[in-house]
Amino acid sequence: MKKFVFYLNLLLIVLVQVADVWYLTNGGLWRKGVTSFGFVLIGILNLAYLVAVRKKPLRFPVLLTIGLAVAMLGDIVVNVRFIEGALIFAVGHIFYFIAYSCHRKLRKTDGILSLCIFAASALILTCIPAFDFGGTLMLGICLGYALIISFMVGKASGNALAEKSVTNVLLMIGSILFFFSDLMLVLYYFADAPRIVDILCVTTYYPAQCLIGHALYWHFRRTAE
Repeated sequence: MKKFVFYLNLLLIVLVQVADVWYLTNGGLWRKGVTSFGFVLIGILNLAYLVAVRKKPLRFPVLLTIGLAVAMLGDIVVNVRFIEGALIFAVGHIFYFIAYSCHRKLRKTDGILSLCIFAASALILTCIPAFDFGGTLMLGICLGYALIISFMVGKASGNALAEKSVTNVLLMIGSILFFFSDLMLVLYYFADAPRIVDILCVTTYYPAQCLIGHALYWHFRRTAE
């Protein structure tokens, strides 16, 4: 069963990347939704596997899977209403952060890493002249979002530094890619960046989510021994 679930993970990851190219080539909100549903399926698959082998506790995988589902919703909404979509994404990041904190308890190092990442993010948003947020409201929303995702990335990185398991390393890489994708999104929306930046946003976002969902499989492998 372990090998079957592993190969099914790989199949879904490949299909999501193919769908990503399909969406980039043809556009369409429904194509984006279908592509995003793929990484949610990865989370659901691995959560179902954990339930099937009756391994507990379930808080970490359940919260992570909810985060994937919320991110899928954000994918759809952000194309229609940017602010509402950003807020939904922020909720998804909060679920990720709580999930990472359930996986390994919060430590001082996590907070230091998170604040350093946020400080760098705030400098980028406020000091690069190319950015035009159209007012303090949008800048405030972007800074608030940056704070939340910085804590998600900081916690994932802190976990990986404290315990170099496959799960933690995949979550860290996925979270960093997610951060990079969001940076590309902000550049594209608010700094009049070229189309290639939008492509970088999408082509790093889907691998990021797939890695986060796939990390649950390796958590199961460890707990199922």
